[in-house]
Amino acid sequence: MAKYKSLKGQPIQVLTADPPAPVEGQVWVVAAPGTASVMKGYRLGAGTWASGGNVNQSRSHGGGSGATQTAALFFGGQNPPTSTTTNKTESYNGTSWTEVAEMTTAAHYITGTGTQTASQVAGGNRPSDNNSDKNEIWNGAGWSEASELNTGRNAVILFGTSTASFGCNGYISAYQTKVESWNGTSWTETTATNYGRYGGMGAGTTAGGLVFGGEGPGSMPVDQRNTEKWDGSSWTEVGDMNTTRSWSWSGGTTNDLAITAGGQPHSANSEQWNGTAWTEVNNLSAAKAYSGGKCGSSADSLYVSGATASPTANNRTAVTEEWTQALETVSFDID
Repeated sequence: MAKYKSLKGQPIQVLTADPPAPVEGQVWVVAAPGTASVMKGYRLGAGTWASGGNVNQSRSHGGGSGATQTAALFFGGQNPPTSTTTNKTESYNGTSWTEVAEMTTAAHYITGTGTQTASQVAGGNRPSDNNSDKNEIWNGAGWSEASELNTGRNAVILFGTSTASFGCNGYISAYQTKVESWNGTSWTETTATNYGRYGGMGAGTTAGGLVFGGEGPGSMPVDQRNTEKWDGSSWTEVGDMNTTRSWSWSGGTTNDLAITAGGQPHSANSEQWNGTAWTEVNNLSAAKAYSGGKCGSSADSLYVSGATASPTANNRTAVTEEWTQALETVSFDID
């Protein structure tokens, strides 16, 4: 039988007290003189949503990016009261949002990817083109146009970095399975997903990604639970979400750790992906959809703006919610 060290990379220490700075996945045994031995470990605890700073302009169908909840961007979308498409960009420091340089072209039906200092947005619905091929890169100070998608479409799912990303799925006149790979200079068409989707979500990198949910084909558009995992060479259908949803929000930097919340039909439900299955976790404070995702990781992220019902002037929200999943010490039954 394999030893724990060969599986996890760490020996099980026998200590007289908990270590002062454990790391995730660490396991130890506390064996103080005169007491029963206890095996303990350090793992992610139950995550919770908490109120963050409101955006300056409430909107729906925007895009988001950022590695953590204390360093994020929110851009584009539709403003109330007339659903005007905007190029507004706001930056978050963990407390408040600040308006920064505008996108080169206003857009909605977009996602985004990257960090607060190096982000990307591609495709979308723009004032002069409902199925845009436009690609923009954020360098921390401003947006600039880069090489266009090979195929323009709206609701493209982006994940990865601003120099190595995938642009998946979307809609032209049908639900797209198309996937394009960005290398920082140009787009190349690569392996298509098994399932077409519109208003779907994504997470991960070009070496290991995930797409899930969205509207799917049928006699009428149907919100779906379908999840597909990219292993660097092919897409495989894996465990379905517990709740059907589209136009949701997502966070996650690998194809083994992701989170999604809210979505159409309007829901407060949140789910977390562990590489094999989706598990329901604590809900948003209110049901909403059409937010700007992605922001952050599966343990440290944001749900920004969106709408509490079908978007109108009165139900777009400026609220930001922060998801935090802290590490905790737990005891194990060793009988």
